[in-house]
Amino acid sequence: MPRLTIGCHLSTTGGYAKMGETVTSIGATTFAFFTRNPRGGNAKALDLDDMAVLRTYMAEQGFGKLVAHAPYTMNLCSAKPDVVDFARRAMAGDLERMESLPGNYYNFHPGNHVKQGADKGIELICEALDEVIESGQATTVLLETMAGKGTEVGRSFEELERILEGCKKGDELGVCLDTCHVWDAGYDVREDLDGVLDEFDRVIGLGRLKALHLNDSKNPRGSHKDRHEKIGKGHLGMDAFAAVVTNPRICELPMILETPNELEGYAAEIAQLRALAGEEA
Repeated sequence: MPRLTIGCHLSTTGGYAKMGETVTSIGATTFAFFTRNPRGGNAKALDLDDMAVLRTYMAEQGFGKLVAHAPYTMNLCSAKPDVVDFARRAMAGDLERMESLPGNYYNFHPGNHVKQGADKGIELICEALDEVIESGQATTVLLETMAGKGTEVGRSFEELERILEGCKKGDELGVCLDTCHVWDAGYDVREDLDGVLDEFDRVIGLGRLKALHLNDSKNPRGSHKDRHEKIGKGHLGMDAFAAVVTNPRICELPMILETPNELEGYAAEIAQLRALAGEEA
């Protein structure tokens, strides 16, 4: 079985090359990062030399694909036109920037329809994606599975499938499955991981599944609350993650930890997950 491609979310404060070095220091082989301020609209000017150093380092160290994350404030299906306009401009800018790290993933939360209804939300998301995605771009855009709190779109595989099928540029789209989110949405990834994957395959197709967010949950299944917990410390438990990292249908996907941890905690979780997969840290 190939070595896990696993990592965590890192700050871009020290630059891209620094993130690469940090990845190696914690036993990881990929990482996630915010493309801009996660709570606002600002994006740093690109340092192309710094990004080039990271690309070389990734190739030398055998990194897997990176999973960049859009800001939380970006809502492609808001009821407010100015919010939608900002989200479209922000995503278009992010995707242009991601071409400096070609061949990786850009993950985003589909959005909140804000009482317009899921149908209208999905329509707006599809319109936005068709506007901002460039056919043939090197970056694959990933829809994240959501927990279903409030008016979130993407609370079910069926809602994600409607977005994928509704986009004219669907070839550039995939899905990132968050273990906490799908559990909170009602999918039993603890007792029936293969059954959940079967359902995903039936509704969307496993070929669309490109990455995983590994998070335990502070809440029981179906709570729709989205509260991440450390691996093995929540309602999913360690056995659920042992099943994930050894499942032949998904164990080769990039896996990103978003647990409530500092760097030392992430290093420990990565080592723990590698041990569950039968690997040395």
